[in-house]
Amino acid sequence: MKKVTLLSSTAAILAALSVPAFAQSEISTGADAAGISAIDDRITDIEDDVTDRFDRDNDADRFGPADRRQGLFGTMSLSYTGRTGNTENQDLAIGGRVNYNQGVFAQSVGLSIEFGEDDFGNKDQEDINAIYDAQYYFNDQFYAFALGRVSQNGLVDGVRNSPSQTDEDFAAEFDDFRTDAFLGFGPGYRILNSADTTWRVQAGVGVRYTKTGAQELGTNFDGTPAGSSNTDVGYIASSRLYHRFNDLVFITNDTDYLGSDDSADVISNEFGVNFRVSEQLATRVSYTTEYQEERAIRTDNTVGLAVVYGF
Repeated sequence: MKKVTLLSSTAAILAALSVPAFAQSEISTGADAAGISAIDDRITDIEDDVTDRFDRDNDADRFGPADRRQGLFGTMSLSYTGRTGNTENQDLAIGGRVNYNQGVFAQSVGLSIEFGEDDFGNKDQEDINAIYDAQYYFNDQFYAFALGRVSQNGLVDGVRNSPSQTDEDFAAEFDDFRTDAFLGFGPGYRILNSADTTWRVQAGVGVRYTKTGAQELGTNFDGTPAGSSNTDVGYIASSRLYHRFNDLVFITNDTDYLGSDDSADVISNEFGVNFRVSEQLATRVSYTTEYQEERAIRTDNTVGLAVVYGF
């Protein structure tokens, strides 16, 4: 299917607002010292957040694998900051994503590693996260998917990591997840797949593994074994609906469900309306509802507004 370009003027506006990662270190000479660059970076963050919302609504997978880039490609980045003087600490962050697309089979692997030390030279962050996403298309309508995630928090170890760590934070380690992993897979089907309307649904089974508490102590505060683990079998289902009324207006409705016998059900739905007010102005309005079974107030509702104006 030919991929239709939507809201072309809006796309041009978004492209104009995008800032390459290494485009500049300061907006003008002396801007760093005067504190101007920090504010300029925050403005860029806001612009990036808005463009991300538009990009998610455009849904790169809306038409399937036909227009996907083929072969192996990806990005890797590293950031390190070391401080001395009034404060002495350091932070390291590594992130990357590798994609491999071959015909009807698409795979993506992402990794983030973050380490940090506080002013006492003790670890205050040790996070490792990895994600996996795969889709295999049997034909234009029927496909299979796989989703995977693993998160490791190295600070949940039953050891007071810093003299400044409060008793409450230390006690919380016995309830926090040291390891949290999820793997889900199942079939998906494209019910509608035209230039103006696309709708796909998918559902499957998932397995979640968690390990909590301290790793070096005998028992937790409640008497349970330290580092106790749990494996839940759950169910996942998703729906993605897109409809374009004309060259100026399109809507999306994204629904997700996650549930299991041992954990509370979670349901979320986001309805979005995207429209171009003029050649320079694009707007997105969204309404998000999130339901969690075990909360005192089970449903949270959020209204979102994103506006991009170029001149």
